[in-house]
Amino acid sequence: MTARFALTQLDAAATLLRSGGVLAYPTEAVFGLGCDPHNPVAFERLFALKQRPPTQGVLLIAAAFAQVERYIDLAAVPAQVLAQVCESWPGPYTWIFPRSPAVPDWVAGSHAGIALRVTAHEPAAALCRAFGGALVSTSANPHGEPPARSADIAADYFGPALDGVLDAPLGEHLRPTQIRDALSGAMIRS
Repeated sequence: MTARFALTQLDAAATLLRSGGVLAYPTEAVFGLGCDPHNPVAFERLFALKQRPPTQGVLLIAAAFAQVERYIDLAAVPAQVLAQVCESWPGPYTWIFPRSPAVPDWVAGSHAGIALRVTAHEPAAALCRAFGGALVSTSANPHGEPPARSADIAADYFGPALDGVLDAPLGEHLRPTQIRDALSGAMIRS
């Protein structure tokens, strides 16, 4: 049975994540599936739930720049670019950076970079704070299905194979966040 967590139970949800669990949680527009990015077993379970090839990679979501800084190859990012990105955070913007050796290969998939977001959506940010770091964030849906826009839909998609759901409101956005390349500014997903 999938555990349900209220916002008052963030510590319990974070404990589930630290113990290798996969959790659905609200983001700016849709529910995301998350796990500890450094736990390969949890990551494999997440991709099995999504029925998605692991070469696609995922983004990491965080509550503060300090939670994602170690994943960026800072030597490859001009200071002005980093400053511009940091001005957009926290917010509904995902940026792709050259990745540092701290990024597990399974998180990036076949991509040379790493997609990162410092979210302004308080339930997701609070979850990252309770967890103590960045979390995997990929839409909570089996590959090819529409992203879940409620805790019930997320739970129904995955049944008891999903370890938990943070039952909290979505943000006010109607579409998943845009993704841009930090170095070139190119739009990857609008």
